Amino acid sequence: MKDVLLIALFALGGALCAGLAGALALRLLRHRSVAVSLFVVAAVTVTAMLAGTLAVAQAMFLSSHDLWVVTVVVAMAAVVALATAMLLGRWVVARSRELALAARDFGDGGRFAAPRTAATAELAALSRELAATSAKLDASRKRQQALEASRRELVAWISHDLRTPLAGLRAMAEALEDGMAADPARYHRQIRTEVDRLNSMVTDLFELSRIHAGALSLNPSRMSLYDLVDEALSGADPLARERGVRLVGEGVAAVPVEVDGKEMTRVLANLLVNAIRHTPADGTVAIAAIAAQDRSDAVVLSVTDGCGGIPEEDLARVFDTGWRGTAARTPPAGAGLGLAIVRGIVEAHAGRADVRNVPGGCRFEVTLPTAAPA
Repeated sequence: MKDVLLIALFALGGALCAGLAGALALRLLRHRSVAVSLFVVAAVTVTAMLAGTLAVAQAMFLSSHDLWVVTVVVAMAAVVALATAMLLGRWVVARSRELALAARDFGDGGRFAAPRTAATAELAALSRELAATSAKLDASRKRQQALEASRRELVAWISHDLRTPLAGLRAMAEALEDGMAADPARYHRQIRTEVDRLNSMVTDLFELSRIHAGALSLNPSRMSLYDLVDEALSGADPLARERGVRLVGEGVAAVPVEVDGKEMTRVLANLLVNAIRHTPADGTVAIAAIAAQDRSDAVVLSVTDGCGGIPEEDLARVFDTGWRGTAARTPPAGAGLGLAIVRGIVEAHAGRADVRNVPGGCRFEVTLPTAAPA
């Protein structure tokens, strides 16, 4: 037992010396290639085995021949181990370089394509994460490009919509100033109409800028959905009568919701005005509220018009900033901000705005969470 303990101590001592030397080497070479680190680890293993073996052989007073035999055997094992470590290190480094090149293309704006050659489990996991990140960034770039295109269109449309009434206002002002207006009262009424129109556009731009900046401040309070709808219908009734459109608001229950009354009234007003403008005379605009099918704590408020439907390829863009749709759905006034404002306000209420085609027209749906029981 004593002999075994001595052998273990001698072997441990030799191995510890080799291990400490290897740890120092790894620290000094920690910024070098992983191939170098693998070689050092293999060298430490071989050296520890060799040092322990020679220490035990010396302690056991082996003959010179036996000591030589042991040394040759350990040396052959060391050569194989070091060669294997070098091959493994080169293989890992090659796979790492392939992954680095793929990541470089990904960083230059392309999509990440994982190397086809086999890799270690860690490199494979890293490839999957890079591929997932690449997909997210690609989607983000597409959204950014779409947003930038939408903003450019908005600037162009706003510039046109502002230039036209301003030119008219200037012409009417010059006519009044020069005394050339045959009917000054009519000019005054027209100026007032154009100023109201411009004021509405500026208000929409200001509201949209607050939404995009995250500065929309809500003051939610508990109120009945029925009251909200009734107020919105009352506000839209004059426009509906003027255009010969019937407003229908039956079946709206007094469901309690926790919303900002002012902002939600704006949402309903925008939807109703939009629906009335795109519904022909003698048509019907219906507003209804039903329980959400995918959520037990939400209600779906819908506005259905008789516009004839929206092209399927445009449905995804309806709520985009500045979108006006086809010429048939483009009103003579308006910058295409109303539906973008609707979506921004609804999402600020933790809701969702959607649109889909129905027979004869389209239906805008606003999903809102219901208020908790009092």
